[in-house]
Amino acid sequence: MLPSSNRLTAAEDFRHVVRRGRRSGGQLVVAHLMVPNVDKAISAPVKVGFVVAKSVGPAVTRNRVKRRLRHLMRERIHTLPSGSMLVLRALPAAAGATSRDLAGELDRCLDRP
Repeated sequence: MLPSSNRLTAAEDFRHVVRRGRRSGGQLVVAHLMVPNVDKAISAPVKVGFVVAKSVGPAVTRNRVKRRLRHLMRERIHTLPSGSMLVLRALPAAAGATSRDLAGELDRCLDRP
């Protein structure tokens, strides 16, 4: 579980990150990363938000995908620059993917420049 200080919750923040952030995607997830200026990022925490649409599956499946992504991001949050905001959007194929597949895809998305 991510601490509340690391959660992206405002709809306006989601829109801002998706529109202006760097996009990197694969077959399972799409990551939108927005890194702020160095001056503003010194003490701000990293914020992460998740988007899992109904196209992924029924509520049980969507919640399972969201829990898996939250758990994977908790382990990787320290790799992101301080003050950055990340929105992870799960694609329908994520419903049938293993945690190992999701982790590999997430690592690829976060490592892209």
